[in-house]
Amino acid sequence: MIRLDKLIAYAAGLTRSQAGKAIRSGSVKVNGSILQKPEQKIDENACSVSLNGETIHFKRYRYFLLNKPTGVITASIDGSQKTVLDLFPHELRKLRLFPVGRLDKDTSGLLLVTNNGEFAHRLISPKSEIDKIYRATVSGSLTDADMMQFRSGLILADGTHCLPAGLTILGESECLVTIREGKYHQVRRMLAAVGKPVLTLQRVSIGPLDISSAPGEGHYRELTDEELCIMFNILHME
Repeated sequence: MIRLDKLIAYAAGLTRSQAGKAIRSGSVKVNGSILQKPEQKIDENACSVSLNGETIHFKRYRYFLLNKPTGVITASIDGSQKTVLDLFPHELRKLRLFPVGRLDKDTSGLLLVTNNGEFAHRLISPKSEIDKIYRATVSGSLTDADMMQFRSGLILADGTHCLPAGLTILGESECLVTIREGKYHQVRRMLAAVGKPVLTLQRVSIGPLDISSAPGEGHYRELTDEELCIMFNILHME
């Protein structure tokens, strides 16, 4: 059950006050009947709702896959720099979207954006054991010794302990790094710890979500029902 004004606000991209005004004006119908009490609760899964004669398809929670470009910060709002939320239109930003986890300004690639706090919390938690894979180019030549250090778990320059991670060498100075944590600048700091500072970094997968299915840089798409089902199963969510 959900308040009618909250449903209208979410579904139509309105503020709660705008939704309330529309309801009181008689513009909203539920199962064909006009309802004029914004506070009235309805079953969003069993009712047909329309606004100004147009059926509203309500989704309380939304899930987007963004292909983040470099030069954009992972934040919901910033007074001086462009954020990942600025890549979304105003009507979607009204849904109280926020980025899940963080990619630094100079890192590109996959980033999930949602308004579901529980989903975000579980995805970020190392307990969920969700692999995040990054493609990096570095300064210097990668070695088997680097792979062994990643596999054993690194201690960073400031004493931070990192869980064991994967390092797959693709070329002399190119690799894939697989982690299940999300510490501050973790991949860059891990590679720096083995003497291979990062030149470029891109996140190429989050669990089953892969960069090959993402839109172009700076663009987003909603997760499909199939993708959501897989993610919910992995995160043990209903």
